[in-house]
Amino acid sequence: MTDGENLEFEPDPERVAALREIADEIRGESSERKQLANILYRTSDLYDESEDTSPEEIVRNVKFILEVTERGGLGR
Repeated sequence: MTDGENLEFEPDPERVAALREIADEIRGESSERKQLANILYRTSDLYDESEDTSPEEIVRNVKFILEVTERGGLGR
């Protein structure tokens, strides 16, 4: 694979279910656990045929989540 080559993520309901199950198990009260669960959910969207996303979009979304958390929330 070369830089800039697009990856194709074929629909895979079993992978979606597995990633989301792990996310549900990880999710807890701490912000770190919630963040990790959210990242897994977003990653599962790559394999969900009803979602339209890309790895680049997920990375941008994760960066935004981490920046907002670092600032203390959306209201600050």
